[in-house]
Amino acid sequence: MPKVSEIMESMEYGPAPEDASAVRDWLRERGRFGHFIAGRFTRPGETFASRDPSTGEELAQVTQGTARDVMKAVRAARRAQRGWGAMPGHVRARFLYAIARTIQKRERFLAVLETLDNGKPIRESRDIDVPLVVRHFYHHAGWAELAETEFPGHGPLGVCGQIIPWNFPLLMLAWKVAPALAAGNTVVLKPAEYTPLTALVFAEICAHVGLPAGVVNIVTGDGETGAALVAAPVDKIAFTGSTEVGRGIARAVAGSGKRLVLELGGKSPFVVMEDADLDAAVEGVVDGVWFNQGEVCCAGSRILVAESVAARFEALLRARMGKLRLGAPLDKSTDIGAIVDPVQKDRILRILDRATAAGAELVGGTAAPGCFIAPGYLRNIAPANPGMVEEIFGPIATLSTFRTPDEAADLANNTRYGLAASVWSESATVATDMAARIKAGVVWVNCANLFDAAAPFGGMRDSGYGREGGREGMLDYLAVPVAAQRDPAPSEIVPAKGSGIDRTVKLYIGGAQKRPDGGTSYFAQDELVPLGNRKDIRNAVEAAQSALAKWQGLGGHGRAQVLYFLAENLAQRRAEFAGYASPAEVDAAIRRCFFYAGFADKYDGATVSAKPGHLCHVQPEPHGVMGLVAPTAAPLAGFMALVLPAIAMGNAVVAIPSQDRPMAALTLAQVLACSDVPGGVVNIVTGPRDELARALAGHDGVSAIWHAGQGEGLAEVQRAAAETLIPVWAPAPRDWSDPQAQGREFLRAASRTKTVWLPYGALPAGTGSTAY
Repeated sequence: MPKVSEIMESMEYGPAPEDASAVRDWLRERGRFGHFIAGRFTRPGETFASRDPSTGEELAQVTQGTARDVMKAVRAARRAQRGWGAMPGHVRARFLYAIARTIQKRERFLAVLETLDNGKPIRESRDIDVPLVVRHFYHHAGWAELAETEFPGHGPLGVCGQIIPWNFPLLMLAWKVAPALAAGNTVVLKPAEYTPLTALVFAEICAHVGLPAGVVNIVTGDGETGAALVAAPVDKIAFTGSTEVGRGIARAVAGSGKRLVLELGGKSPFVVMEDADLDAAVEGVVDGVWFNQGEVCCAGSRILVAESVAARFEALLRARMGKLRLGAPLDKSTDIGAIVDPVQKDRILRILDRATAAGAELVGGTAAPGCFIAPGYLRNIAPANPGMVEEIFGPIATLSTFRTPDEAADLANNTRYGLAASVWSESATVATDMAARIKAGVVWVNCANLFDAAAPFGGMRDSGYGREGGREGMLDYLAVPVAAQRDPAPSEIVPAKGSGIDRTVKLYIGGAQKRPDGGTSYFAQDELVPLGNRKDIRNAVEAAQSALAKWQGLGGHGRAQVLYFLAENLAQRRAEFAGYASPAEVDAAIRRCFFYAGFADKYDGATVSAKPGHLCHVQPEPHGVMGLVAPTAAPLAGFMALVLPAIAMGNAVVAIPSQDRPMAALTLAQVLACSDVPGGVVNIVTGPRDELARALAGHDGVSAIWHAGQGEGLAEVQRAAAETLIPVWAPAPRDWSDPQAQGREFLRAASRTKTVWLPYGALPAGTGSTAY
């Protein structure tokens, strides 16, 4: 054994193992695990092994869930939801508080079990994961208490199916279960096949605090169990996992009416500007890339460094990387633990082989015996290299350079993902400008991988849609009941014979009236109406994309003025529009212009109370180009109910009006043109609703779709949108002239949030590092 004086000379860490005896005793006592359904554990069925990835040791045998098991759990959740949803919020808050306190009392046990099952370092489980789990249940106990006043008119969805990944097993459970329960829903949760054990301890905690039977149900198993849950009669699916699986889930739930939230993969940029504090940025890489062995969906795995400081930054990075300790996860001095499973390790190494074969140079990243890979990065890497494009999901980053801020923004956005980003600069102007330009759901400025229950988290594009955490996360577990009506299916199109030249009405694209590409028309409302096709949709999307910068540049106040002017001009032609729609619809359309003009500069973001030493600002942003499919009934009020909130929030739209009664929308084009609405902000394409809607859903330039129809046409759009992961909102058919056809629900669907973390003041003494 070395002497203390010798240790002080070398400054080497000695072994500091965490005692796991209590966890191992618990595992031996429990034996084989069944599911947790209706408040009790079931008898184990066919089982599979859960293993310690650092040693390969078997920890427990866990039951493989079947479709029958899933249905039992769903039925139990459905029975329990009636009572749970009807409980006063204060009662639900007391249960959530009890769960939080019980987790705190067992935090060391849970941290050790998480590390054994997952392979992450014990200091991360102990200092990051479990405290955040506790934070989520405390935070959502508050939402349960305040729900009736903070979300008036909202109610629970019902039964929620939740599928979580293996990288943060207990934390992902808390992210999903806490808001669902606070809102009055019940849940059926499937933990990851590799890491089910802390979910089973959580089931014990639910029973210990007396949570009513069936409110929380846990069914273990592999992907087949997850597929059975997706297919089950639940009201919502919340999934965190790979983009490929998320796309399949979106296809599977199309047409089912289930609410869907997807938090998928990422390839997040880590942008180091030339004026950055390079030492701090290197520590940011440690927290943002190598944390949790890089098995983090929002890891800043694409490091982009200003060319002028790249050599110094890389030297500092290599030196810091060389000091990281790879080893036993239960050692409190370990920085990099074990990859979760040999399958995942092999996948990482295959990507590295392809990346180096394509010309990249690997620094570090050496595979060690067992499930271990040393931290590393790929340099001299081309934009199309597999290592740059694919999500590695391991302790490997890429390193490339840029020369100008414009190039940095372009490189940052050169990905199909859009989950997170980290920006490093000592200039507030430079940092916030870059944060605004990067397309991501979360942006950290001079920090990385900060999370909090009050801060919404989620992405865009191939990183999914929906948010978890904070007010936005609660709203994704709530619904606003409406007096739903049935929207009639459109009639069969009867093409006009002859030349097809329409001398009265045309499509409205880019601020101009356009003949349809096919040069044909159809009969509707005793008029020849242009018969649009896929090419017309393409032209309309291009026009909308061109109009976005100018429209968003007006700001909320400028857009409000345009909408007020639109109301004025619409009122002047009220009698004319009454020939195409009921007087009640015309009046509703005019009032709605005023309503959304009022909201254009008042649908605000918020700075939420999160971690000390930071401002966490949640900013609503427009989607971009939106595709809108109007209802068949209410040709004016229904059309304006979709168009107005979308453009008030700064989107440009391609709108498909009522197929049977399109004349109100086509006549509206004249009013738009003389009301200072920039050309391309509103584009109108008439024709076969379902065919045009499918074209919208399959267009890469469309960022969101609203479909006010029903039936197979909606299902086809949802299936098409699943391929590009475009969120589809299907507002329930209603009286479109009624006030229930407007409001914050529409504004929220017309925007998505960006959560921006900014340093703010000094950390209070004793709070530890900014990451923890």
